[in-house]
Amino acid sequence: MKIIITTVISAAMAVSLSNCAAPAGPNTRRGATTGALLGAAAGGLIGHQSGRTLEGAALGAAAGGGAGALYGNARDQEQYERRY
Repeated sequence: MKIIITTVISAAMAVSLSNCAAPAGPNTRRGATTGALLGAAAGGLIGHQSGRTLEGAALGAAAGGGAGALYGNARDQEQYERRY
C-alpha cells in the first residue's frame, strides 16, 4: 500500500511540476479537471470491487487527469494553429 501511495504522489508531483513550463490553456485545465473527476469516479468503482476504493480513486484521478490534460492541450494547440 505504501508503494501505491508513493507512486501516486510522485506522479501527481511530476504532472504538477511539468505544467510550470507554459501556462495551460482553457481546454487543458478543463480537460484535466474533467478527466480527474471521471477517473476518480471510475477508479473508485473499480477499486471498490477489490476492497480498495480509495486507492482506485486516487489512481483513476491521476490517470484521468493526465489523459484529460493531454487531450485538452491538443485542443488548445489546434485552436492556436487556426488563429495564427
